[in-house]
Amino acid sequence: MLDRALLGLLKPALQRAARRLASAGVSADAVTLCGLALGVAAAAAIALAQPLLGLALIGASRLADGLDGELARATAPTDRGAFLDITLDFLFYAGIPLAFAVADPAANALPAAVLLAAFIGTGSSFLAFAVLAERRGLRSTGYPSKGFYYLGGLTEGAETIACFALMCLVPQHFAWWAYGFAALCALTLVTRLVAGWVIFGQR
Repeated sequence: MLDRALLGLLKPALQRAARRLASAGVSADAVTLCGLALGVAAAAAIALAQPLLGLALIGASRLADGLDGELARATAPTDRGAFLDITLDFLFYAGIPLAFAVADPAANALPAAVLLAAFIGTGSSFLAFAVLAERRGLRSTGYPSKGFYYLGGLTEGAETIACFALMCLVPQHFAWWAYGFAALCALTLVTRLVAGWVIFGQR
């Protein structure tokens, strides 16, 4: 819901940074993999009961996630890059709730499982819509620079990172954040199911 507005604000700074990286010979895939490494480090810090360090690493990971796309567009976007970007993003999103479950299984395992189930719903609907949209030749007007059809919703990347930040800042209330965000993900899933039903029902 907030991704498009946030990207508009950050885009000029990201483009400047991407141009510097491109001139230094850094590839978009390298930045994507760096973002994954930072995300894994964030999950490890949270699992070791260091949520504030985890939050700092989450921020660095998402900065890399924003940079890789701009860097690809500044050089040469590839299907491999688009594939890596979305696949590793989903791995990152799954890793953070799992890390909180590892940190405190008794308190966090069930809410983390509920949130991960909700992520499966939003992620699978997102990817299924993208595949069928490509088959029909549909293009996203909201996110025209993406490497695939990007279907928005109530819970997108910005909202997910905001939720992760709350979890890291107030980890004793992880269950509340997890259940609340899972409910918002369920609403997103419903809207995507309706959109798919309507759009793909048309000849």
